[in-house]
Amino acid sequence: MRWLLSGASGQLGRSMVCALAASPRHTLTAALDRGALDLGDRASIARTVRGAQGRADVFLNAAAFTFVDRCESERELARRVNGDGPRNLARACNDAGLLLVHISTDYVFDGKATRPYTETDQPAPASVYGHTKLEGEQAVLAESAAFLVVRTSWVFGPGRNFVRTMIEQAGARRARRDPSSLRVVDDQFGSPTYAGDLAAGIMSLVEVGAGGLYHLANRGVATWWDVARECLDQGGFQDVAIERVRTSEFPRPAPRPAYSALDCTKAERIGVRLPGWRDAVGAYLRSDASPLAAAPGGSA
Repeated sequence: MRWLLSGASGQLGRSMVCALAASPRHTLTAALDRGALDLGDRASIARTVRGAQGRADVFLNAAAFTFVDRCESERELARRVNGDGPRNLARACNDAGLLLVHISTDYVFDGKATRPYTETDQPAPASVYGHTKLEGEQAVLAESAAFLVVRTSWVFGPGRNFVRTMIEQAGARRARRDPSSLRVVDDQFGSPTYAGDLAAGIMSLVEVGAGGLYHLANRGVATWWDVARECLDQGGFQDVAIERVRTSEFPRPAPRPAYSALDCTKAERIGVRLPGWRDAVGAYLRSDASPLAAAPGGSA
């Protein structure tokens, strides 16, 4: 199976490149960054898909305008990239006979739930980012029942992410012998997801012919404090204290869902099951992209 990938410089994009290279059943036709494909430009989308016709079977769209707070002030750009872009991409892929796999987000939910969200739960985004991502996934699903939309959440992997930030801050404190605590939010709940596991899961969904909407994340529910404590403990920073704080202590332009954990039972029923999130943190810290290599005193 031949893949074309957008968002190649992102965490999932980088992980997909590695996963495809390691698979005997898949090949990567091209990995496109924003310089090669602008989702906000309809002509750029049309040219890219036409050029891939006959050379690729699957188009994975891992590109988006993901700066959640900037979306609040740059609404037109967010809508053009996250809403109109997937719509134009879906039409082009349908015309060219390519399977489109589109990545969406837990931010399509308002966060008022008290148990993990399923694919049948009603979306109610509270932010511009969530609204535009919902527009994009709905446009893809309306274009073809064969297309696949994968919602995921709290991704960490190659590049900048929460786990890396925690490890770097802990390493910096140890290097300067700073006894102060890290301060991490403990009233947001979600499904932490390792990009390497997510990439493998997406490939498995495609292999079994999944179409429509699926949730895919590492198993379990955690707060950001939980994730911070786990990555520091596994990384050898057990002595670094972490203070539990509330979201209200870090005011941001865009609201964050208080609860956005994803129920992945639908994917599990067809044999696609990701590891638990604590195991996923360990896998990331042992990977080639691990932040521990640059953190003073850290250990895998």
